[in-house]
Amino acid sequence: QVQLVESGGGLVQPGGSLRLSCAASGGFATITTMAWYRQVVGQSRKWVASITRGGTRKYADSAKGRFTITINNARNTVALQMSALKVEGTAVYYCSAWTPRQYWGQGTQVTVSS
Repeated sequence: QVQLVESGGGLVQPGGSLRLSCAASGGFATITTMAWYRQVVGQSRKWVASITRGGTRKYADSAKGRFTITINNARNTVALQMSALKVEGTAVYYCSAWTPRQYWGQGTQVTVSS
């Protein structure tokens, strides 16, 4: 059983940066891939970026060039560095992991507003 806990959300101005972190416990060694998703109120959850234990990264078009996903296998964490944030980036951001069963964190709110 994998537990995921996100942190780092908050309020940021348009054009600003924010770093999200996700700590995994209870079975990190069984995880094959980790990812970040985001969900706007009233909309479905959407994939943002993913990374394998070996470091292979993939990004949604909306994240390319602005977001960077990294994994620290020694610390059992995955991070999402976000820059040039836009108002439409306001959402709850969720960490996810596959073992291959998919697990979810509780989410962290990111608000992009002036």
